[in-house]
Amino acid sequence: MIRAAVLSLLLIASAQATSAQTVACPPASSAFTLTTGTERAPEQVQVRFDRADLSIRVLPDQKRIEGAATLDFTATATLHWLPLELDGVFTIRSIVVDGVELSADDDWRQEDGRLWIDLGRELQAGQSTRLRIVYDGAPHQAKNAPWDGGFVWSTTPDGKPWIATAVQGAGCDLFWPCIDHPQGEPGRVDLHITVPSDLSAPSNGRFLGKTDNGDGTTTWNWTARDANTYAIALNIGPYVELSGDYRSRFGNVVPMRFWHLPTAPAGRPEALFAEFPKMLDFYEATVGPFPFGDEKMGVVETPHLGMEHQTINAYGNGYKLDGKGYDWLLQHELAHEWFGNQMTNATWDDMWLHEGLGSYMQPLYARWLNGDRYMEAELAEMRKSLSNRFPLVSGRAQDSGTVYSDATGPGLDLYYKGALVAHSLRLLIGDEAFFRSLTRLVYDRADPRPGNFRPVYRTTPDFIRIVNEEAGRDLGWFFAAYVYQAALPRLVLTREGDRATVAWADTAGTFPMPVEVEVDGRLRVLDMASGSTRFPARAGAHILLDPHNKLLRQLDFIDAYKARERGGG
Repeated sequence: MIRAAVLSLLLIASAQATSAQTVACPPASSAFTLTTGTERAPEQVQVRFDRADLSIRVLPDQKRIEGAATLDFTATATLHWLPLELDGVFTIRSIVVDGVELSADDDWRQEDGRLWIDLGRELQAGQSTRLRIVYDGAPHQAKNAPWDGGFVWSTTPDGKPWIATAVQGAGCDLFWPCIDHPQGEPGRVDLHITVPSDLSAPSNGRFLGKTDNGDGTTTWNWTARDANTYAIALNIGPYVELSGDYRSRFGNVVPMRFWHLPTAPAGRPEALFAEFPKMLDFYEATVGPFPFGDEKMGVVETPHLGMEHQTINAYGNGYKLDGKGYDWLLQHELAHEWFGNQMTNATWDDMWLHEGLGSYMQPLYARWLNGDRYMEAELAEMRKSLSNRFPLVSGRAQDSGTVYSDATGPGLDLYYKGALVAHSLRLLIGDEAFFRSLTRLVYDRADPRPGNFRPVYRTTPDFIRIVNEEAGRDLGWFFAAYVYQAALPRLVLTREGDRATVAWADTAGTFPMPVEVEVDGRLRVLDMASGSTRFPARAGAHILLDPHNKLLRQLDFIDAYKARERGGG
């Protein structure tokens, strides 16, 4: 093995500084560990992550885990050492590279949640390496899952262990060694989850069976392809399983599974399960084939609200009904199988492609079930929530903490402003171009069928390019105003005698969005190619801008409502 002298001088200096400190209390996760999506190290860009084989033993009484991760990589460029992310709260028992055990400090080093591993040779492009990392410890506990990341150690109403992971905001490194970045997906993940035998451990992908270990524990085995890093999840509890099949409009049969607590109110799990095929049919009609039909559509009841864990969506909405005619949480998390797991943002700066497009599916589903009025009601509620303090997309690399915080990024605007932008785009270019754009964004083709597509990474410029092609015109101005700037465009009406002028303001450039106006009850459409239009209107005529509420724009009455809400008045 090459000695530590070949490692980065910065790493050595950092190690010396760290070793000078005596830790008198249990280690805590670093700030680096507790965010995700930071820029990858150059060496991480120079490998393909082929496979992760994860054996994890969960010890509920101790709130600890014991892990063994076997990781396969193929070099795409020459490299000599490989950095991975793993929370520093874990004790690393051994690291083996291609059958050779490494020496701590000499051949591997952990700095601030990043693990640097000497591969022992110059790995050339096309060559592969296998790492095995054995570790254990008490993983970081979430304080308010799923809004912060970590383990949730809970108990069921009858006192049995009920455990879940939710790591979207902090990353996969909270419980397994990984490349903690959206583009760090392994080609396949095999999971071997060992739990007390009176508990179940539903997880990602296909079930490969379970093994009774003869010591009061059972190992549950799963395999999943192309798994989104934060969507790999552990779920442990005394579950009851509901099962059925969905016969897809594309000809295949998708297994459906729901793991719920036995203490759930009578009939509620079955009622929720009955919503599965209806939602699947909506998504397949609207976007395209369920992306993981060869594995399952899975849902598991969790001790936190929810998360889009791939093929094992977390559900913690308590079977609540809110008058929408469907369970909004189930519908939203299912959206992410398309917008998040099949199509994954290339960086966190493009997270609105997950959350905005995924959130737009709820009002569309309301329309699918009950008509336009119910879609419009949901859109109106979304409009009242907007902050418009930061743009949806900054145009630079961002981590999860920056993007999801209202203080530093778009925060909840990712969801609701993103959905309203999608709705405005649909009204502008029409249903055919809009939905074809979604399909191409998600599948990288206009004619997806089971078996003819693979997961894709996407950016906002990718979406703009696809929309321009489908619409047959350059819509850069639309995205400049709605996605890349924080403030919404303002529509200004001025009057002079028997003439009126409508003009767009607060935009980065010319904003040629057409405008409908109603003058004394008569509708007309204004050509806004130059950003403004003058039209006849008698003095005293009643003029109503945008009578059908098609435009996403600044509205004084909503701004006043938001200001009063912030002031507590």
